[in-house]
Amino acid sequence: MRTKFTYVGIRVRNLKKSVRFYTKLLGMKEIGRSKIEATKGRVVGLESGDAKFQIELNYYPRSSPFYTKYAVGEGLDHLAFAVPNLDRALKEAKWLGYHVVEEIQGKTSRWAYVKDPDGIWIEFFEG
Repeated sequence: MRTKFTYVGIRVRNLKKSVRFYTKLLGMKEIGRSKIEATKGRVVGLESGDAKFQIELNYYPRSSPFYTKYAVGEGLDHLAFAVPNLDRALKEAKWLGYHVVEEIQGKTSRWAYVKDPDGIWIEFFEG
């Protein structure tokens, strides 16, 4: 499967404070915000200067099926990889024994997750 590593998603307890930290202290630029109905969460995308590396801050309120008690050091939410064809990538993942644990259809995009051998969520999206 051909992929392009694009960003890291981290889970945060306080979205406002986290955005302030990454933008004010680290100089990252906010590139987008959205609510994800399927997760009942909120997302803020940030980009670092010339490197164009992105971090996605993910906030899940108590009402979200993805809410868990926060433990310091366990904030990694997911790693995201762009693929040329999402359906083909999911078929290949299944053939290799990795099953889709969540698939989300947004207003303008679709993405899906499999878990790596240690349980880390790996996102695939077309891009």
